[in-house]
Amino acid sequence: MTSAHPPPAPGRELSNLPTDGISNLRFSNHSDHLLVSSWDKTVRLYDASADSLRGEFMHGGPVLDCCFHDDSSGFSASADNTVRRIVFSHGKEDILGRHDAPVRCIEYSYAAGQVITGSWDKTLKCWDPRGASGQERTLVGTYPQPERVYSLSLVGNRLVVATAGRQVNVYDLRNMSQPEQRRESSLKYQTRCVRCYPNGTGYALSSVEGRVAMEFFDLSEASQAKKYAFKCHRKSEAGRDIVYPVNAIAFHPVYGTFATGGCDGFVNVWDGNNKKRLYQYSKYATSIAALSFSRDGRLLAVASSYTFEEGEKPHEPDAIFVRSVNEIEVKPKPKVYPNPPA
Repeated sequence: MTSAHPPPAPGRELSNLPTDGISNLRFSNHSDHLLVSSWDKTVRLYDASADSLRGEFMHGGPVLDCCFHDDSSGFSASADNTVRRIVFSHGKEDILGRHDAPVRCIEYSYAAGQVITGSWDKTLKCWDPRGASGQERTLVGTYPQPERVYSLSLVGNRLVVATAGRQVNVYDLRNMSQPEQRRESSLKYQTRCVRCYPNGTGYALSSVEGRVAMEFFDLSEASQAKKYAFKCHRKSEAGRDIVYPVNAIAFHPVYGTFATGGCDGFVNVWDGNNKKRLYQYSKYATSIAALSFSRDGRLLAVASSYTFEEGEKPHEPDAIFVRSVNEIEVKPKPKVYPNPPA
């Protein structure tokens, strides 16, 4: 049976793209502005609905992550060990502070009014961006981690830190003296990405081995009984399972469903509550490096960018696509109960 609908296009491709791999992209909480960090040592600001490049900011090394503060400024994490604040309108940036190794991830907490960074120097640092320039005036605290920090996620006052060695620390931002919970990933392989559920009850964590774990903060037996993991981003070829890293997780802000992106070039949308895949977009040319839904969930930004999981090799050009999201792709389907026997 052929569908009357042609397969949807990959989305609108943005122009003026980074010239090297895309490390992350994020929509603003206030508009359709999109912030993109890249290995080409830049952070770029786009208006995603108008496909216009609004600003480009050079760094001293590859930029591994970025986030918005508001529509006029943002923050970046660089492999040159620096944490920077970028003021878009003035085209200027200043250094908030430094780690002792590349800074892998960065988040801004609206609840605490702080910037949180995680580094390969095995520390987490919190910064007050309102402090005058100068590290000693902006650094709020340094918190040792069990291993190199790979991924961070925030929801309300909760912070989840995923490190090498499959460790996960959960903090309350109001008391950073020690983690509220110290956990080990329930997946056997290295963690790639952690993202908190928008409703604040837990987090999804993905690994390099084509799996995602759905976890809950509440340690009661009833809550822990709800946790599960599932396989994704894999295929069978000649009787062998080929398994791909799951690089990206993004939650839909309205429905709480989530998209995953893998090195297989696919973006899948999942309903975590009903344990179902809702949608799979047509395959992209190369690995999915990052994903972000816009604040109202109407747009999905997709970074199709080789992540060097197979080392140096010829690969498709890096690209960013902005998709219009159809409700059918992201809205949970109601459960259908069989009619009771008469």
